[in-house]
Amino acid sequence: GWCPLSPTGAQTTQLLVQPPWRPAVLWDWVTLTCQGSGTAGATTWYKDGWHWLKKGSNHINVTASGTYTCDRPGTGLSPPVIILNDPLVLQVPGQVLLEGDTVTLRCRG
Repeated sequence: GWCPLSPTGAQTTQLLVQPPWRPAVLWDWVTLTCQGSGTAGATTWYKDGWHWLKKGSNHINVTASGTYTCDRPGTGLSPPVIILNDPLVLQVPGQVLLEGDTVTLRCRG
């Protein structure tokens, strides 16, 4: 499933990550999807705080590590997503966890 980085139902721009593991790593073939009001073609993408794609698609396939955000008219800038290029990571599912939940960790390299 998709992993929103802001609370469900919030009237803000959300950046969804697929596959839904944290931290996100470049070699996982990450896709980011920008969700918010307005038309998908009006999405503006930022990488490391700089304009990256203006009025692009609402989804991108990530090909470089960095910090990504997107902007949608009406709901503004999304929270950032960091994509790492680390050779070894300990990942957790990208979902809200509560005390007492069973969680599967994965060590990947």
